Amino acid sequence: MMTDSIQRFIASRGYPRFELRAALIDMDGTLYDSMPRHAEAWRRMMLTVGVDLPVEEYFLHEGRTGSATIRLLMERYAGRVPDDDEIKELYRLKTEFFASMPEVSVMPGAADMLRQLQQSGVKRVLVTGSGQSSLINRLDSDFPGAFAPDMRITALHTRRGKPAPDPYLAALDLAGVEPWQALVIENAPLGVASGAAAGVAVAGITTGPVPQSALADAGATATFPSMAAFAASLPALLRDFAPE
Repeated sequence: MMTDSIQRFIASRGYPRFELRAALIDMDGTLYDSMPRHAEAWRRMMLTVGVDLPVEEYFLHEGRTGSATIRLLMERYAGRVPDDDEIKELYRLKTEFFASMPEVSVMPGAADMLRQLQQSGVKRVLVTGSGQSSLINRLDSDFPGAFAPDMRITALHTRRGKPAPDPYLAALDLAGVEPWQALVIENAPLGVASGAAAGVAVAGITTGPVPQSALADAGATATFPSMAAFAASLPALLRDFAPE
Protein backbone atom coordinates (compact mmCIF):
# COMPACT_ATOMS: atom_id res chain seq x y z
CA MET A 1 0.00 0.00 0.00
CA MET A 2 1.07 3.58 -0.66
CA THR A 3 0.66 4.42 3.03
CA ASP A 4 3.17 1.75 4.08
CA SER A 5 5.60 2.79 1.34
CA ILE A 6 5.50 6.40 2.48
CA GLN A 7 6.07 5.39 6.10
CA ARG A 8 9.19 3.49 5.04
CA PHE A 9 10.29 6.48 2.94
CA ILE A 10 9.87 8.88 5.87
CA ALA A 11 11.86 6.59 8.15
CA SER A 12 14.66 6.22 5.60
CA ARG A 13 14.96 9.99 5.19
CA GLY A 14 14.70 10.82 8.85
CA TYR A 15 11.78 13.18 8.25
CA PRO A 16 9.53 14.00 11.23
CA ARG A 17 6.33 12.91 9.45
CA PHE A 18 4.52 13.10 6.13
CA GLU A 19 1.78 15.60 5.36
CA LEU A 20 0.14 15.83 1.96
CA ARG A 21 0.07 19.60 1.51
CA ALA A 22 1.22 19.76 -2.13
CA ALA A 23 1.19 17.53 -5.20
CA LEU A 24 3.94 18.16 -7.76
CA ILE A 25 2.59 16.79 -11.01
CA ASP A 26 4.22 15.95 -14.34
CA MET A 27 2.30 16.64 -17.57
CA ASP A 28 3.21 14.50 -20.60
CA GLY A 29 2.33 10.86 -19.99
CA THR A 30 0.79 11.78 -16.63
CA LEU A 31 -2.02 14.22 -17.39
CA TYR A 32 -2.07 13.60 -21.13
CA ASP A 33 -1.60 10.44 -23.18
CA SER A 34 0.88 12.35 -25.28
CA MET A 35 4.10 10.35 -25.19
CA PRO A 36 3.42 8.17 -28.27
CA ARG A 37 3.02 11.35 -30.34
CA HIS A 38 6.03 13.03 -28.76
CA ALA A 39 8.13 9.95 -29.49
CA GLU A 40 6.98 9.89 -33.11
CA ALA A 41 7.69 13.63 -33.47
CA TRP A 42 11.21 13.11 -32.12
CA ARG A 43 11.70 10.20 -34.52
CA ARG A 44 10.68 12.35 -37.51
CA MET A 45 12.93 15.15 -36.36
CA MET A 46 15.95 12.87 -36.21
CA LEU A 47 15.15 11.56 -39.68
CA THR A 48 15.84 15.08 -41.00
CA VAL A 49 19.49 14.65 -39.95
CA GLY A 50 19.73 11.12 -41.32
CA VAL A 51 19.24 9.18 -38.06
CA ASP A 52 16.55 6.48 -37.97
CA LEU A 53 15.88 5.07 -34.50
CA PRO A 54 13.03 2.91 -33.22
CA VAL A 55 10.31 4.99 -31.64
CA GLU A 56 10.82 3.20 -28.30
CA GLU A 57 14.19 4.96 -27.93
CA TYR A 58 12.49 8.29 -27.38
CA PHE A 59 10.45 7.14 -24.41
CA LEU A 60 13.74 6.78 -22.52
CA HIS A 61 14.36 10.52 -22.74
CA GLU A 62 10.95 11.60 -21.46
CA GLY A 63 11.27 14.39 -18.93
CA ARG A 64 14.33 16.13 -20.35
CA THR A 65 14.00 19.62 -21.76
CA GLY A 66 13.79 19.84 -25.54
CA SER A 67 17.23 21.39 -25.93
CA ALA A 68 18.85 18.79 -23.66
CA THR A 69 17.16 15.97 -25.58
CA ILE A 70 18.35 17.31 -28.93
CA ARG A 71 21.90 17.81 -27.69
CA LEU A 72 22.05 14.26 -26.30
CA LEU A 73 20.51 12.63 -29.39
CA MET A 74 22.75 14.51 -31.79
CA GLU A 75 25.92 13.77 -29.87
CA ARG A 76 25.06 10.10 -29.36
CA TYR A 77 23.59 9.21 -32.75
CA ALA A 78 24.67 11.89 -35.25
CA GLY A 79 28.19 12.11 -33.87
CA ARG A 80 28.35 15.88 -33.56
CA VAL A 81 27.53 18.71 -31.18
CA PRO A 82 24.76 21.01 -32.46
CA ASP A 83 25.08 24.75 -31.95
CA ASP A 84 22.31 26.85 -30.45
CA ASP A 85 20.85 27.82 -33.83
CA GLU A 86 20.59 24.21 -34.95
CA ILE A 87 19.01 23.21 -31.65
CA LYS A 88 16.36 25.91 -32.10
CA GLU A 89 15.66 24.80 -35.67
CA LEU A 90 15.43 21.13 -34.77
CA TYR A 91 13.10 21.89 -31.87
CA ARG A 92 10.96 23.98 -34.21
CA LEU A 93 10.68 20.98 -36.53
CA LYS A 94 9.84 18.65 -33.66
CA THR A 95 7.13 21.05 -32.47
CA GLU A 96 5.66 21.23 -35.97
CA PHE A 97 5.61 17.44 -36.31
CA PHE A 98 3.86 17.11 -32.96
CA ALA A 99 1.29 19.79 -33.84
CA SER A 100 0.47 18.06 -37.14
CA MET A 101 -0.66 14.87 -35.38
CA PRO A 102 -4.15 14.18 -34.01
CA GLU A 103 -4.96 15.94 -30.74
CA VAL A 104 -3.86 13.98 -27.69
CA SER A 105 -6.39 12.83 -25.12
CA VAL A 106 -6.50 13.37 -21.38
CA MET A 107 -5.00 10.45 -19.47
CA PRO A 108 -7.76 8.25 -18.00
CA GLY A 109 -7.90 8.87 -14.27
CA ALA A 110 -6.09 12.24 -14.39
CA ALA A 111 -9.22 14.38 -13.96
CA ASP A 112 -10.35 12.22 -11.02
CA MET A 113 -6.94 12.57 -9.40
CA LEU A 114 -6.92 16.36 -9.74
CA ARG A 115 -10.51 16.66 -8.54
CA GLN A 116 -9.69 14.78 -5.33
CA LEU A 117 -6.62 16.92 -4.70
CA GLN A 118 -8.58 20.14 -5.29
CA GLN A 119 -11.43 19.11 -3.02
CA SER A 120 -8.97 18.20 -0.26
CA GLY A 121 -7.20 21.55 -0.45
CA VAL A 122 -3.90 20.06 -1.63
CA LYS A 123 -1.83 22.56 -3.60
CA ARG A 124 -1.10 21.51 -7.18
CA VAL A 125 2.09 22.47 -9.03
CA LEU A 126 2.68 21.49 -12.65
CA VAL A 127 6.26 20.31 -13.22
CA THR A 128 7.03 19.63 -16.87
CA GLY A 129 10.20 19.52 -18.93
CA SER A 130 8.19 20.71 -21.90
CA GLY A 131 8.17 24.20 -23.32
CA GLN A 132 5.55 23.46 -25.97
CA SER A 133 2.44 25.58 -25.62
CA SER A 134 0.19 23.11 -27.45
CA LEU A 135 -0.56 21.15 -24.27
CA ILE A 136 0.29 23.72 -21.61
CA ASN A 137 -2.36 26.01 -23.11
CA ARG A 138 -4.97 23.23 -22.81
CA LEU A 139 -4.61 22.80 -19.06
CA ASP A 140 -7.20 25.40 -18.10
CA SER A 141 -9.88 23.98 -20.40
CA ASP A 142 -9.15 20.30 -19.74
CA PHE A 143 -8.60 20.67 -15.97
CA PRO A 144 -10.42 23.87 -14.89
CA GLY A 145 -8.88 25.40 -11.78
CA ALA A 146 -6.35 22.61 -11.31
CA PHE A 147 -3.24 24.75 -11.82
CA ALA A 148 -2.97 28.44 -11.05
CA PRO A 149 -0.89 30.36 -13.65
CA ASP A 150 1.84 30.98 -11.06
CA MET A 151 2.00 27.32 -10.00
CA ARG A 152 3.67 25.91 -13.11
CA ILE A 153 7.29 24.91 -13.66
CA THR A 154 8.19 24.40 -17.33
CA ALA A 155 11.37 24.08 -19.38
CA LEU A 156 11.66 27.88 -19.20
CA HIS A 157 12.00 28.03 -15.42
CA THR A 158 15.11 25.99 -14.56
CA ARG A 159 18.58 25.78 -16.05
CA ARG A 160 18.83 22.05 -15.44
CA GLY A 161 15.88 19.82 -16.28
CA LYS A 162 14.98 16.33 -15.12
CA PRO A 163 16.66 14.07 -13.92
CA ALA A 164 18.34 16.89 -11.95
CA PRO A 165 16.36 17.85 -8.83
CA ASP A 166 16.00 21.49 -9.91
CA PRO A 167 12.43 21.35 -11.32
CA TYR A 168 11.02 19.73 -8.19
CA LEU A 169 13.05 21.94 -5.86
CA ALA A 170 11.57 24.93 -7.69
CA ALA A 171 8.10 23.40 -7.31
CA LEU A 172 8.59 22.97 -3.56
CA ASP A 173 9.54 26.63 -3.37
CA LEU A 174 6.47 27.67 -5.35
CA ALA A 175 4.19 25.63 -3.11
CA GLY A 176 5.91 26.88 0.04
CA VAL A 177 6.31 23.40 1.50
CA GLU A 178 9.05 21.13 2.78
CA PRO A 179 9.97 17.87 0.98
CA TRP A 180 8.07 15.83 3.60
CA GLN A 181 4.92 17.83 2.84
CA ALA A 182 4.73 16.98 -0.87
CA LEU A 183 4.20 14.10 -3.27
CA VAL A 184 5.61 13.89 -6.79
CA ILE A 185 3.36 12.25 -9.40
CA GLU A 186 5.38 10.97 -12.37
CA ASN A 187 5.35 8.41 -15.17
CA ALA A 188 8.96 8.48 -16.44
CA PRO A 189 12.21 7.24 -14.88
CA LEU A 190 13.96 10.59 -15.41
CA GLY A 191 11.12 12.42 -13.68
CA VAL A 192 11.03 9.91 -10.84
CA ALA A 193 14.78 10.35 -10.37
CA SER A 194 14.33 14.13 -10.32
CA GLY A 195 11.67 14.00 -7.61
CA ALA A 196 13.63 11.51 -5.52
CA ALA A 197 16.76 13.65 -5.80
CA ALA A 198 14.73 16.57 -4.45
CA GLY A 199 13.95 14.47 -1.39
CA VAL A 200 10.25 14.04 -2.15
CA ALA A 201 8.15 10.87 -2.05
CA VAL A 202 7.30 9.81 -5.61
CA ALA A 203 4.27 7.97 -6.98
CA GLY A 204 5.52 6.28 -10.14
CA ILE A 205 2.71 5.52 -12.55
CA THR A 206 2.97 3.30 -15.62
CA THR A 207 1.10 4.86 -18.54
CA GLY A 208 3.13 3.55 -21.49
CA PRO A 209 5.84 1.04 -22.37
CA VAL A 210 8.03 1.84 -19.35
CA PRO A 211 7.41 -0.91 -16.74
CA GLN A 212 6.76 -0.36 -13.05
CA SER A 213 10.11 -1.98 -12.26
CA ALA A 214 11.94 0.81 -14.13
CA LEU A 215 10.12 3.42 -12.07
CA ALA A 216 11.00 1.59 -8.86
CA ASP A 217 14.63 1.36 -9.95
CA ALA A 218 14.66 5.12 -10.58
CA GLY A 219 13.60 5.77 -6.99
CA ALA A 220 9.79 5.70 -6.89
CA THR A 221 8.40 5.38 -3.37
CA ALA A 222 5.48 3.34 -4.74
CA THR A 223 4.38 2.34 -8.24
CA PHE A 224 0.99 1.92 -9.87
CA PRO A 225 -0.09 0.14 -13.08
CA SER A 226 -2.21 3.08 -14.31
CA MET A 227 -3.34 6.60 -13.46
CA ALA A 228 -6.79 5.23 -12.66
CA ALA A 229 -5.23 2.86 -10.11
CA PHE A 230 -3.37 5.73 -8.49
CA ALA A 231 -6.53 7.86 -8.36
CA ALA A 232 -8.31 4.97 -6.63
CA SER A 233 -5.60 4.94 -3.95
CA LEU A 234 -5.87 8.66 -3.20
CA PRO A 235 -8.76 8.61 -0.69
CA ALA A 236 -6.71 6.54 1.76
CA LEU A 237 -3.64 8.68 1.17
CA LEU A 238 -5.57 11.90 1.73
CA ARG A 239 -7.12 10.46 4.89
CA ASP A 240 -3.95 9.03 6.40
CA PHE A 241 -1.69 12.00 5.68
CA ALA A 242 -3.94 15.04 6.08
CA PRO A 243 -1.99 18.02 7.45
CA GLU A 244 -2.05 18.34 11.22
